[in-house]
Amino acid sequence: MATDETRAPVNETPISPPETTRSRKMSLEQHLKHRPDRAELVDKNILPESTAAPSLQEKQKELAKHMRADSLNDKISHRPSPDQLLKTGVLHDDPRSPEEKYAEAIEEEYAKREGGA
Repeated sequence: MATDETRAPVNETPISPPETTRSRKMSLEQHLKHRPDRAELVDKNILPESTAAPSLQEKQKELAKHMRADSLNDKISHRPSPDQLLKTGVLHDDPRSPEEKYAEAIEEEYAKREGGA
């Protein structure tokens, strides 16, 4: 064990001098002065458009998602059937069997991948 006489003196100078701390504080103040306003952050999609409390924003997002899903399901339920589209001439009957359509789709996909198109 070392005695008190052989120990090295402890350097008690601060890690960051006081002038560095003050310059950091000034730098922070300068950055805060040039901080973008809320509207700019909303335009850049950094902040949500909602003015609701942050604790409610997640529920608000979830509600909007469910409302979009309900709207899409309603629109899908009112769309015409393939038979109705065939009768009105929007769709045309394809004489090929499903197997032939599938084989052709696979060949087209391979051609796209091999050709790089």
